[in-house]
Amino acid sequence: MHTTSSAATPTGGRIALALAAVYVIWGSTYLAIRFALEGGFPPFLLGGIRFLIAGSLMYAVLRWRGMRSPTRAQWGNALVLGILLMLLGNGMVNLAEQTVSSGLAAVAVASAPLWMGVFSAMRGDRPTRREWIGLGIGFLGVLWLNAGSSLAATPMGMIALLVATLAWSFGSIWSRGRDLAPPFMNAAAQMLCGGAAMVVAGLVTGERLHALPTPHALGAFAYLVVFGSWFGFTAYIWLLHHVRPALAGSYAYVNPAIAVALGAWLAGERFGRHELVAMGVILLGVVAITFAKAAKGKPA
Repeated sequence: MHTTSSAATPTGGRIALALAAVYVIWGSTYLAIRFALEGGFPPFLLGGIRFLIAGSLMYAVLRWRGMRSPTRAQWGNALVLGILLMLLGNGMVNLAEQTVSSGLAAVAVASAPLWMGVFSAMRGDRPTRREWIGLGIGFLGVLWLNAGSSLAATPMGMIALLVATLAWSFGSIWSRGRDLAPPFMNAAAQMLCGGAAMVVAGLVTGERLHALPTPHALGAFAYLVVFGSWFGFTAYIWLLHHVRPALAGSYAYVNPAIAVALGAWLAGERFGRHELVAMGVILLGVVAITFAKAAKGKPA
């Protein structure tokens, strides 16, 4: 992948910090999305305005610090990724959360690492046997959490989540080897392109902000901009540059545990022993993936 970032091998501490950001922060964004939607934000305008603000401020700061703007080719790739990750990925999650609980939305998206493994294998970068075992364990935990759980869903919501998961997984793998700007500038470019695409999609489908969202919704929106976009998304883009797809995608196995716990605590979403055991299996899958990465003897 073409970047101007340091050629030095990233330290284990940096990788751990980036993983913590996508594990914990992204697990909490599902509930923040629900609060923002309940408080008056339409789904596509929620994401579009969020990413335009986050991307614009990040781009301005990076340019002020002397970083070059992406080339025309890099802007083109950022547009493709913005459509896949932002419009189809985040946008469909927002759409689904109008009828699907935040915990179940995270559970459905947890299949992303498996799809990433499939798309990666189609490009010739096959996961190792141990990574497949870890992915399989994690997916079993996801199935367990979903089977017979008290989380409610609707057919249209689940279709939207399937589209979101496939688009996000394909985009994550498609990005590898492309001519992209350095990680942080790339994240800013993707948010700008994806945010613009989401605003257009929202306006075309008739979305409007007819009144100022509630203070609760505005607080959730601010959290999504600062933590979900600046910290969480940029950490994920950095991971895609530096670690194997199986490890970069392992966030999807931890996010359901955090999302379900926060949904039960702050939003009254039901949650019991069934979910606890399943989330333990999910975390076991993440551990297996991490050990597989270490056993391969590579920094990623």
